[in-house]
Amino acid sequence: MSLDKVVESAAAAVADIPDGASLAVGGFGLAGIPWFLIEALLEQGATDLTIVSNNCGVDGAGLGLLLDARRISRVIASYVGENKEFARQYLSGELTVELTPQGTLAERMRAGGSGIGAFFTPTGVGTAVADGGLPWRYHPDGRIALASPAKEVRNFRGTDMVLEEGIVTDYALVRAAVADREGNCQFHAAARNFNPPAAMSGQVTIVEAERVVEVGELHPDAVHLPGIFVKRIVALTPEQSARKDIEKRTIREREVTR
Repeated sequence: MSLDKVVESAAAAVADIPDGASLAVGGFGLAGIPWFLIEALLEQGATDLTIVSNNCGVDGAGLGLLLDARRISRVIASYVGENKEFARQYLSGELTVELTPQGTLAERMRAGGSGIGAFFTPTGVGTAVADGGLPWRYHPDGRIALASPAKEVRNFRGTDMVLEEGIVTDYALVRAAVADREGNCQFHAAARNFNPPAAMSGQVTIVEAERVVEVGELHPDAVHLPGIFVKRIVALTPEQSARKDIEKRTIREREVTR
């Protein structure tokens, strides 16, 4: 007997997310982000959120909407650059930001979802990532209010490595190209980057799917995320599925040949 995890709307899917919750959010920049789950969470009203994501959207889009509404208090991310409001809140002491190397962040989420408490990696050894002192939060006057602690470093086969903890969040919001009704998911191209580890990291993972199919329609080799990690699915309309904005559009004049 199959378990149908499809819910009626994005609003219903995020209705129980409380103030103070932690969320892993998939996507990279604006590619593959769960647009409609983020917007539903904005409407829902939860605040004091901790967000774990590669970045925090851009000004006025994606997770940037939650930032603009002052609904995020802490971010664990690897990139700030495309969001001026993110940088402003961080530098003015309004936001706690734990910057983490990109590959390390992905592995921390994957490890958390796999039941691995921590792991050693050479990434960051000899830098403030391992030695501590990275500014997590500033005072409004620019002084460091909270800095990262030093981490354990051990040598394995002649290589120093730093201990990084796995990440487990209360919820995860991701976007899939295809999902069956039991939650088995397939991601398209670049959307496969942070969506699978984010989905694994969440204790309650919610997927917005561009297309929902019956169980058995996805070939086992096409499943990028097993349904065991998914609790709720929101089926997008064709119009919603077509929404795939990018941060910057750069074009050049095409030369006309005669």
